[in-house]
Amino acid sequence: MKLLRLIRIFVGATLAAQLEYRANFLGAVLASLGEAGVALLGLAVLFGQPGTTSVGGWSFQQALLVTGFFMLTEGVISVFIQPNMSKIAEAVRTGSMDFVLLKPIDAQFNVSTRHLNALRATDLCIGAALIVYAASQLEVTWPGILLSALLYLCAVVIVYCIWLALSTTAFWFVKTQNAAELFNGVFGAARFPVTAFPLPIRALLTFVVPVAFITTVPAQAMTGTLPTALAVAAPVVAGVLLLLTRLFWLRALASYTSASS
Repeated sequence: MKLLRLIRIFVGATLAAQLEYRANFLGAVLASLGEAGVALLGLAVLFGQPGTTSVGGWSFQQALLVTGFFMLTEGVISVFIQPNMSKIAEAVRTGSMDFVLLKPIDAQFNVSTRHLNALRATDLCIGAALIVYAASQLEVTWPGILLSALLYLCAVVIVYCIWLALSTTAFWFVKTQNAAELFNGVFGAARFPVTAFPLPIRALLTFVVPVAFITTVPAQAMTGTLPTALAVAAPVVAGVLLLLTRLFWLRALASYTSASS
């Protein structure tokens, strides 16, 4: 209950500060619409080729479902994850991490929940709308929807762990912006079904940078085409990454020396 109360306080303070600037909200909406347009344009190019009815075994409606999960994840990153992770390097560089460590709450929880960017909530709405529309054009079942929701929660955990691991390197390298940009570049591939890529790239996006678990796997679960092995692997990957990033975070704190001393 204490942690939930803290999250409510953090959210209230952030919303009060961000909603003062309506012009920024309009700009964020336009940015979200632009990103959605780019994602849909990619699909249009793929399926606009003469005689193309499927890509990597996926129909247009199924691929649109993957794009919906991609946009939804973009929203999760923009609203909840990136605003917090981008502050870690700054806190280490300026020494304000000292104040985080002195507070009587877990430091990882604090740096992961203190900020949010409500202006990009439009991404969440667009992603959810695309998923609902695509699912309405397909034959989906309630067990498939529930399994998809469960696996998407695993996907969010995976995304959080990758961002936290990259941001935690700031304790040694201070500036981690390039690493975050590298992940964003790889994550852009998640807007398409992973089977649309050649086999070596498919293996890279599944076993090295687990992008396939973020969008393709939940979409496969919803359409009833998910192999059992991947349904079992997704929670295992999320759990292992959560444990490893927690240990990595604790190792980073142990090596931290204040920049202000």
